[in-house]
Amino acid sequence: MTERWSPSSWRAKPAKHIPEDYPDPAALAAVEQTLRKMPPLVFAGEARRLKSLLADVSEGKAFLLQGGDCAESFRDFSADNIRDTFRLILQMAVVLTFAGGKPVVKVGRVAGQFAKPRSSPIETQNGVTLPSYRGDNINGMDFTAESRTPDPQRLLQAYNQSAATLNLLRAFASGGYADLHNVHRWTLGFVAKSPLGQRYRKLSDKISETLDFMAAVGVNSNTFPAMHQVEFFTSHEALLLGYEEAMTRVDSTSGDWYDTSAHLVWIGERTRQLDGAHIEYFKGIKNPIGLKVGPTVEPDELLTLVDTLNPQNEAGRLTLYGRFGSDKIAARLPALMAATKRAGKKVVWASDPMHGNVITAANGYKTRPFERILSEVKTFVEVAEAEGVHAGGVHLEMTGQNVTECLGGAKELTETDLADRYHTHCDPRLNADQSLELAFLIAERLRDSRNELAAAS
Repeated sequence: MTERWSPSSWRAKPAKHIPEDYPDPAALAAVEQTLRKMPPLVFAGEARRLKSLLADVSEGKAFLLQGGDCAESFRDFSADNIRDTFRLILQMAVVLTFAGGKPVVKVGRVAGQFAKPRSSPIETQNGVTLPSYRGDNINGMDFTAESRTPDPQRLLQAYNQSAATLNLLRAFASGGYADLHNVHRWTLGFVAKSPLGQRYRKLSDKISETLDFMAAVGVNSNTFPAMHQVEFFTSHEALLLGYEEAMTRVDSTSGDWYDTSAHLVWIGERTRQLDGAHIEYFKGIKNPIGLKVGPTVEPDELLTLVDTLNPQNEAGRLTLYGRFGSDKIAARLPALMAATKRAGKKVVWASDPMHGNVITAANGYKTRPFERILSEVKTFVEVAEAEGVHAGGVHLEMTGQNVTECLGGAKELTETDLADRYHTHCDPRLNADQSLELAFLIAERLRDSRNELAAAS
């Protein structure tokens, strides 16, 4: 961070994917001023705690599980939806913890994941051209001029929804809902109904045996409170920098600037220009941050980005999310991992197997094949092992709902099935069964790696 940095210094830089067509700039400025007076959504101490946990991930002592909606919506906001996605992340974390023998750091794409960059600023239907839908905190999905006009009041609604979401998540995390025994019982229900349940039963039985043993020696929710609650953090892509600037506050303890809209925020593949507004903003905040890394990034460019965003080489500060596509990852990832390894960069490497594996089905639905997602994760782990880098985690677009948006999985969803419950507001998400199945399959790979390492030593 230079002496000239401020929460607003990004405004002097070129800013991509931030709408410039608000009809009343004065109204937008007034909303941003209102947000500056609102209470923080998260606290600096919580962000520092997440950074310390991510430092463990960077050293191979923990595993990152990050997931949630592609884009949150106002229309689908409900306590049940929040609960179901929270529960799913806990289920996946239990499976990954037992298989990998490491604690799992749980981060939701929630309480702020509204805005989305789009490949085109406009959309045409039946000869009518309107602005593209860019997320509920900018405009609406309905294909009308009124709905697609950016409305700054939506930023206030997004803030209020994020506050309510965080309030409920904190209650779930500390109020007993996250009890380890309950979470495991939910997972057993999935194993019983899954077509591939027998494949996962061995691991489930091992978890049951461990919990039974712990109970027998007096380790339970009453004697060990950590079994009764979890640490859960929030994250989103910090796309609308005006909103993020308004939520950026000085921490009274350290005197540093923190973005209090989420514990972790990240820069997308489309906004990581070195001379751009997003890089400028991220340089000055002390939150743990993320950077999406795709197939067009070269090793030298990546190292420059890493040095710019993490000049002190702090462990836990920077997470790199590889998002290549199953057909490109083997060719592109090794050189990037080798570069960070060779340069001694203390970064978390995590796999985002979603964004590079989008296809359009014959019936016109945008979808993602489960096998491609799984293939990218497997290749990610293999490349990390070959390059001597810790495979730090996964970043998934998923939901606790029974949607039909991604092809395949144990229940073999087909293109015909997509129309049944295709509810996403943006990109296709793994449903609850597919997500938990993916966790079991990743767990098998982690367990194999753990056994191979033990045998070699």
